[in-house]
Amino acid sequence: MAQSEDQPNWSLEEHFETFCQGQIMFGPFWDHITGYWKESLERPRKVLFLKYEDLKEDIGGQLKKVAEFVGLPFTKEEEEGGVIEEIANLCSLKTLKDLEVNKSGKVGDTTAEKRSFFRKGEVGDWVNHLTPSMVDRLNSIMQEKMRPFGLEFKMC
Repeated sequence: MAQSEDQPNWSLEEHFETFCQGQIMFGPFWDHITGYWKESLERPRKVLFLKYEDLKEDIGGQLKKVAEFVGLPFTKEEEEGGVIEEIANLCSLKTLKDLEVNKSGKVGDTTAEKRSFFRKGEVGDWVNHLTPSMVDRLNSIMQEKMRPFGLEFKMC
């Protein structure tokens, strides 16, 4: 978490508890996710809801979906010419991590190093950073807050 120089250092447990209680900047995470999900169902031409898991599973299909959503679908020539693969490569986590601007420096007046925004980019890797009880609690909260709206994520 990006932290200003004058803020105290919090433990992972303290950050986790604050997150679970929805006491984070801009309000509860769950409200944001379900709000955009509902809008995407009610106004599919105005709001496109993508899940990281889906991007990792089928980047080409998801890029086509984005292109169609913004009204610029790929032509057959672009698809056959490898344009989708080029875009996927340019936007890959590896490419972004390797950009000089993202390798060093801090974000504004925070203690957050720019490179800290890039992890493995693997679906479900978050469970390797939390205790088993934290994983269980987060899975439970996600089911409670999102399932009533028909929104599900792959649980660990």
